[in-house]
Amino acid sequence: MQQVRIGTSYRIDALSLHQADTPQPGPYEVLIKVKAASLNYRDWEVINGQYHTNYPAGLVPLSDGAGEVVAVGAEVSGFTQGDRVASSFWQGWNAGELGLSPFARTLGGPINGMLSEYQVLPAHGVVRLPASLSYAQGATLPCAAVTAWQSLVTKGNISSGDWVLIQGTGGVSMFALQIARMHGARAIVLSSSDEKLAIASKLGATATINYTANPEWAEQVRLITEQQGVNHVVEVGGPTTFHQSLQCVAVGGQVNVVGYVGGKEGNLNPLQISQSHATVRGIAAGPASTLRALCQAIEANQLQPVIDSTYHWHEYKQALNHLAAGKHVGKIVLDFD
Repeated sequence: MQQVRIGTSYRIDALSLHQADTPQPGPYEVLIKVKAASLNYRDWEVINGQYHTNYPAGLVPLSDGAGEVVAVGAEVSGFTQGDRVASSFWQGWNAGELGLSPFARTLGGPINGMLSEYQVLPAHGVVRLPASLSYAQGATLPCAAVTAWQSLVTKGNISSGDWVLIQGTGGVSMFALQIARMHGARAIVLSSSDEKLAIASKLGATATINYTANPEWAEQVRLITEQQGVNHVVEVGGPTTFHQSLQCVAVGGQVNVVGYVGGKEGNLNPLQISQSHATVRGIAAGPASTLRALCQAIEANQLQPVIDSTYHWHEYKQALNHLAAGKHVGKIVLDFD
């Protein structure tokens, strides 16, 4: 089989294609023929040595993938050859709180990821895909969609009529918009691109704000919500946006920190949290149980993931550069067929 590995230096051009033996599943494992993978900002950081951990040369990158089960271990029940599955980002975090799963590890570092023609995973680390989704669509779920669901549903208990502030139009953000609409909530989307905001409006955003034209966008959010503020913030910007998120959150609202694309350095005034009685939580994607619940909701509601572009998997360098350019809306996918 073929797989892509990180080289001895951290950069996209140091990635290279390798030949390897096709692995065989152990008693409690399944062998997956990978059909599609998707890209996350985390993957770009890992490959470029900008993640909080530098993984060694030889690591197979990418956290998200979907494929066909082609072999099952002797002790596996619940999966058979031919099943269509997605990998869970967290292997060993099956349900509950992450802190209660001490052996949980993530795909694409430290565990070999999905940029490989075949991958062996524990049976509890994969989830059956909704029949309504293609492999490409299924590959978008494990990080981005699970993060949005964990933020708004598992932890957020989103309700009909709630206001949700969504920063950006990347993978997590577009899933957050779709999940908010699925629950009858109202969404406000931020972007620096009017073209991207037009797409968000078509997907059901109640309001949109161009944060370049409106740098004090928290004031606009307050106006849109008639000074009530938003019940949920999907915070992807990090320190550069956090203070405004707290300015526009409703009393008792929630700020779910899922990213830091705006940078890792900045100041935080804890008084803002105290004054708004806000709940601020970090979201590290979610367990396999969240992916399973998400898939059930997708099937019931016929949700269609937003895919920006699809590349052949050998075009991984072009796809990663497209991700780095930040011009995409939704997810970027690699097709193994």
